[in-house]
Amino acid sequence: LFFIGTVRDHNNEKEVTGITYDSHDVMVKKSFEEIYNEAIKKLDLQHPVVFVEHAKGYVPLGGISIIIAVACKHRKQVYDFSRFIIEEIKKRTPIWKKEHYKGEDAEWLDGQKVEVKK
Repeated sequence: LFFIGTVRDHNNEKEVTGITYDSHDVMVKKSFEEIYNEAIKKLDLQHPVVFVEHAKGYVPLGGISIIIAVACKHRKQVYDFSRFIIEEIKKRTPIWKKEHYKGEDAEWLDGQKVEVKK
């Protein structure tokens, strides 16, 4: 199953023309691995296969921001796995968005805070 996320034309009642993504690459990779491992346990998956790639830099309206490909033994697992991955990435992966608007200044949206463990 492939999930392809694209830049939408509106957010918070503003007309979006594109998004600039930034991230902490090492922390993103770690987050993706944690999400994968949690999904295996939570969804009781047997030998799942996953590919995740998120854009970094400017992505225009309609451009691809994320690709998720998953394979599992059963159809229900594939859909549950894909949904779990995208929802958890949105909740906790350190990827930040600067939205560009038609006729307005671009602005950084609230993103995931990076916690430094001592």
